This record gives sequence, structure tokens and C-alpha cells, in this order.
Amino acid sequence: MGNLNVVPLDSEIKEEDISLKNHNPDKDKDKDTNMEPPTSPRHRKVDARWLPAEAQRPIIDDAPVFTPSLEEFEDTLAYIEKIRPQAEPFGICRIIPPSTWKPPCRLKEKSIWENIKFPTRIQTVDLLQNREPMKKKPKSRTRKRRRNSRMGSSRRRSGSSPSESTSSPEAEEKFGFNSGSDFTLDEFEKYALHFKDSYFEKKDSGGDIVKWTPSVDEIEGEYWRIIEQPTDEVEVYYGADLENGVLGSGFCKRTEQLTGSDMDQYTVSGWNLNNLPRLPGSVLSFEDCDISGVLVPWLYVGMCFSSFCWHVEDHHLYSLNYHHFGEPKVWYGVPGSNATALEKAMRKHLPDLFDEQPDLLHGLVTQFSPSILKDEGVQAYRVVQNAGEYVLTFPRAYHAGFNCGFNCAEAVNVAPVDWLAHGQNAVELYSKETRKTSLSHDKLLLGAAYEAVKALWELSASEEKENTTNLRWKSFCGKNGTLTNAIQARLEMEEERIEALGRDSSSLMKMEKDFDSNCERECFSCFYDLHLAASGCRCLKHADDLCSCDEKDDFILLRYTMDELSSLVRALEGESDDLKIWASKVLGVEHSDEDQTKTCSVVSKEKKLKEGSFDLNIDLELDCQEDLKEEEVSTSGGELTSSENLGVSVEPITLGSLSFGKLWCNKHAIFPKRFRSRVKFYNVLDPTKMSNYISEVLDGGLLGPLFKVTLEESSDVSFHNVSAQLCWEMVLQRVKDTSTSLGLPSLPQLEGINGLQMFGFLSPSIVQAIEVLDPNHQLVEYWNHKNQASSDSKDHFISSNCSVSLAKGKLFGVDLI
Repeated sequence: MGNLNVVPLDSEIKEEDISLKNHNPDKDKDKDTNMEPPTSPRHRKVDARWLPAEAQRPIIDDAPVFTPSLEEFEDTLAYIEKIRPQAEPFGICRIIPPSTWKPPCRLKEKSIWENIKFPTRIQTVDLLQNREPMKKKPKSRTRKRRRNSRMGSSRRRSGSSPSESTSSPEAEEKFGFNSGSDFTLDEFEKYALHFKDSYFEKKDSGGDIVKWTPSVDEIEGEYWRIIEQPTDEVEVYYGADLENGVLGSGFCKRTEQLTGSDMDQYTVSGWNLNNLPRLPGSVLSFEDCDISGVLVPWLYVGMCFSSFCWHVEDHHLYSLNYHHFGEPKVWYGVPGSNATALEKAMRKHLPDLFDEQPDLLHGLVTQFSPSILKDEGVQAYRVVQNAGEYVLTFPRAYHAGFNCGFNCAEAVNVAPVDWLAHGQNAVELYSKETRKTSLSHDKLLLGAAYEAVKALWELSASEEKENTTNLRWKSFCGKNGTLTNAIQARLEMEEERIEALGRDSSSLMKMEKDFDSNCERECFSCFYDLHLAASGCRCLKHADDLCSCDEKDDFILLRYTMDELSSLVRALEGESDDLKIWASKVLGVEHSDEDQTKTCSVVSKEKKLKEGSFDLNIDLELDCQEDLKEEEVSTSGGELTSSENLGVSVEPITLGSLSFGKLWCNKHAIFPKRFRSRVKFYNVLDPTKMSNYISEVLDGGLLGPLFKVTLEESSDVSFHNVSAQLCWEMVLQRVKDTSTSLGLPSLPQLEGINGLQMFGFLSPSIVQAIEVLDPNHQLVEYWNHKNQASSDSKDHFISSNCSVSLAKGKLFGVDLI
């Protein structure tokens, strides 16, 4: 589940919750086989025994239990939404499916049960709460009334990862769970049964062993005795965070060959955890990657006392856990409203551990008594989950627990629309903690907004589109709708951050659509996601911080302007004009001339970023229809002519040097770093005269090339963009705006401009000089296209696609050269 930010040992686990740790299932085959009898290499005599007189069972209230009807059980997300008002104040709840819900467990197939091995981790249960900081720990640990360990030493194996063995001393001294043996399910069940029978062994007056089964309450009391008042070292195995490639899912998938007429209900159901994250209405459906443990379920194979320690889900997501088979799991939950109180209580009672490791709770290796939490005023609740039942945890609800014996469960995350506010809080908290994220929250937020726009548009167009999915999305919209409020809150956050920077509005530029499509972009300082806005390699909160880039980046890159986001809010509220704008962006809906006029009117009513700034909204309609990778083909329309017909003469000033990377060329041109050229064009301050402009290619760091055009006679008048085409379109638009404001005649000839031509990247002499800089043809995209195109097709491309359609003659009394 994403990057956990803490990678001490391969054993840190997140039970039933799902964290993005990359767990390597390929374990060493050299195991500790010094166990008796020889037929069971992991069997050792269990010396410790149950001490019922010292039981420490917490006395806390149970969380609510829900029993959906068959009809309610049909729609998973609708049912979660229905019970949320009642269940969320507890942080956790149990869901008992209808009696007819009996999904087959594929793990019980003989080929899997007896043959496929899975890795385990060794948990020292008595140290989960009561332990000394690693730096203070004596070399030889002792404990009152300590008996022999039942599993020998828990040394690291030679094949473990560097973070476990030969890394820094700090990593070596961080408490965690070491790698254990590999088991088949059959082997693990036998070992788990042996351990539990031995630990809770009873003898009659004659010394004969009495067969009996301890109750959940008795096991629970002993578990917390071990945690709070340990007398012996208790070590157990846990097969936790098992990725799909190890044992696979316990549920059957749609892609598998199935027999039986009733199998479809199990393979397509939303309660099948393979389907849950991407159900319509879950914003995780807008995540492209199959993130293991978040969108792809993880398995958990437990034995008596194996534990999952206090934690919240990554990004404060919901989680759903299904108990496939075996003995019960005991859970404890704290509502999200009490999350800070839990953290405060644990810091109060475990100060040394938190002093040594401030992010201790991220490690998922620390248990803490619900009884102490209750005494500290923290609301804590209990759940006993039996086979065939679900446990649902809510956003930022801390949860923990343990297993009563051999069992197998499966868990995954889900994100109903109401999660968005919690998810926003999570990424802000991660930024403060300098913690890596697992998901792009803004990408999910915008994905939900796009889907809602689609639903609203379809519903407005036809009553026949009133399906369950569209009506559900509509329910999240409107004034004060859940999704509307989430977008509004994000808009206000960005507005505040842009204002706090105090930058001139000319530094605001539109972000290319594929800015982060091929790689994750995160802030150099705090790992904040840069999908919505960026300043070089930094988020807006850290735009003024120093980083490893060559020079400070004064440009702010915005996926959408504040005006556009405001328009999106209005679209979700039901404003028809704004809905049309966003339907055109999301669905490619074409507008009539009347609609276009309304659209322009709506945009013009929006406040400008700052007086005198270039309005980024001029491409509100166009940016979703243009591919900036094909920017050399003019997007402005009009008849396009070659540079020779135009008489545009570009003077090279500095050739610059090449940077080898995907962004530093496209199939029509190479963009040398520090390239400079001079060209004449209408003066943006006085369009009645022609003036020189300096075109430059700057190094934007992670952004690739940044194109800049400056009026040579007035250096404070400049235009910047990550696109050469859009950069010169900004100049053209300013010329038009100035002409209008001065009452000058309209310029029908200026219907288009070609940025590459104005920079000089289509001038044969300049092209030839630039090509010499790359004798080995390392800029592959450019050279592949050049080699494939014939001379005739090149000539045709130039003659049919180059811009600035100017007629020879005079404009405003100025001779065109």
C-alpha cells in the first residue's frame, strides 16, 4: 500500500488495513529447521502457560453489528453510506452478511492448501507495548519469571534486505518483526493448533491432558496479560500483508474458470474484495495503477496471539476485511474524532519510545491497552469477527487487534465520495510530517468531479439516463453537496497559497496535461503531490524553498486556473452554462454559437488573477481538445503559410546546448537549453508598430524546457509557458487585447501563429545548426520522425501548418516586410 515512509524491517505489518509497503514474497529457502519432531521442523516444545488468575481483559463497549437484508446487500457502497451515520462514531463495525452469502474460498483447493508456501514474520508479543528503547536496551534482555523462548532466537537471515541488515546503525536498532519460516496453509494450521493446545494445556488431577477449547474472553484476557504484564517471551508467526502473487485472493475472480450457476453472484459482487475499490462511486476507481494492498487485496494468515498493532489506513481510507475461515479475530477501534487523543495518550505512557522514534505509530509494531485508552478518556470499542463476517473501519479510525487461533482473512481499501474531505486532511498532515503519499489525492478529486459532470450532463440531456450510477453522482452535487464542497475547499486552499506567494500573475502558467502522466511528481521539500499545481519541483507551500534545481523557479504551473475551478464548482452546483463548459472538456461536447457566446460571457465575468495579467482562461475551451505534444500544428485556425511567404526572419543569437530527455524535443523540433533568437512582430504595447522580441529556452528542471518571449525594448514585458506554441499565442492575444482597448481596427489577418516558426525552430539554417549538436541522434523522437518523413511530406507539412497568417501590405500604416 504505497510508501509507508518507514522501512526498518520487512516485518512491519498492517493487518486488515492496507499499506503500500512493497513486500517481497521470494523468501530464502534456508530455514531454521532445528525443531522437534523431525516431521515438523518448526515444532518446538511450548513451555509457557496460560495464567488465568492474572487475566487483563479490557472492559469496553462493543461496536455496533449490522445485518443487511438481501436487498440491502445488493449495493455495497449504498449500504456503507446507509450505516455510516450510526457506525462512524465508533470508528469500526461488524457486518454479518445474509445467510445465503457463502462465497467459496479458493484457498481451500488442495493444490493451494498443500503446495503453495507463503512467508511469515516473527512477532515477539510481550514486547509490543512493554519494551525499552532500542538505544537503551541492554545487550542481554531479562524478564521477571522468564521461561525459555518457544521458538529460539529470532535472528535475521543472511538473505534479508539491506534495510534489515547492513544499513545504517539507526535502521539496525529500530524495533520490528523479523522474517520467519515459509509455510503452506496445511503446515501453518498444524503448527498453530499445536502452539495453542500447548499454551492453554490443562491436566486433570491424575496428570492427564484434558481436551478443551478456551473461550474468546479467556484468550483475550491472556493476550493483554502478555502485553501489559509479560512474564515470558512469547513469539508467534504471522503471515501478514500477503500480496496477490503469493496465495492469490480467497475470492474467485471474474477472469477465472468457474463452474456452477450461482458463481456469478460471488465473482461480480461488490462484497468480493477484488471488485470493491473500483465500484462506481468509489473514487479509487480513478486511480490507474493496481496498488497492492490498496486496490488489490492482501491476505492475512494468523495464529493465536498474532497481532495487528494500532494504526490508521494510508490516506485515512476506509477498509473492509473479510474473515474467510478459522477462529475469531478480536478488533479494537477508536473513532476518527478521537485519533489525536489516542496519539496523545500513547505519547504520554510511552514517552521513551516516541522520543526515540517520533513516527512510532507509522511502524505498526506497537500495541497499547484499550483499558489505558479508556482511562485517558479515549473512546475505544471492541469487535469479535467470526468466519464469514466483515469488519469495516472508517476514515482515520485507529484500529488494532489479534487472532484467537488459526484463521485467514483478506482486506482492501475503498473510498466513497464522503472520504474526500478526510483524504484532503490526510495529505495535508502527510505534508507537515514530510511523509510520502501513496495516491494522488487531487487526481482522485478531479476524477470524481469529471464523473459527476458526465452524470449531470447526461441527466440534463435525457430522462432515459436516470440510472443508478448517474443518480448517485448527482446526489453528491448541488449546493453544499459532498463533492461540491470538496472542490470548493480545494479551490480556496489554492487561492490562499497563490496569494501568500505574492508572485506577479505573469508567473502563472498552464500545466501540460501529461505533466505527471508518466511519473509521479511530488514536492522536493514535503512530498506533496503536484498534480494540480507546481513551482518547479516544489508545491506552492514550498515554492520559495531552495532545492537541487539549477536555479529558483519563478513560474507557477496550474492544471486549472482559479477561474476554471470556480466554474467547476458552479457546474457541480447545477449552473447550466458552466456545466456546458465542463461537459465540453470532459466529454468533448460541441457548443452552438449561442452557447459559445454564453461561455465567453461566463468566463469574462470571472475575476482576473491580477490587473494587467494574461488571462489563462483564453484556452478554457481549447486546452482539452489540443494535444500539446502536437503544438507545432497551429491550434488557432486560419490559413497558415510558410515563413518564406510571411517574410518572418528569425535571427539566432545563442545556439545553446542540448539536454537529453523526452521533454527536450518532439517530432518536429529540438529545444536546446539557453537557445536565444530575435524576431520582429507587432508591439504588444502599441500594435501600430513592429518591434523586436527575444525568444529563449530556459531550463525548468523537472518541467523540462520553459519558453520565454520578451519585448526587447521593454524587458519587463515577457511571456512564459511550457509550450512554445502557447507562449507566442499569449503574445498574439495581448496584441489583440491592446488593439481592442485602443480602438484600433480589427486584425482579421492575425488568426493564427506558429510558435516554432517564431522561435526559429523551422528556419532551415537554424535547424541544421541545432541538428549538428546531436550527431548520435540521441533525441530519438525527433530523429525517428525526420527519418520516416520524405522530403515531399516535410515540404507539405511546412506549407500547410506554419502560422502567423499575415498579408503583405500595410497594417496601421506600418509596412510589412
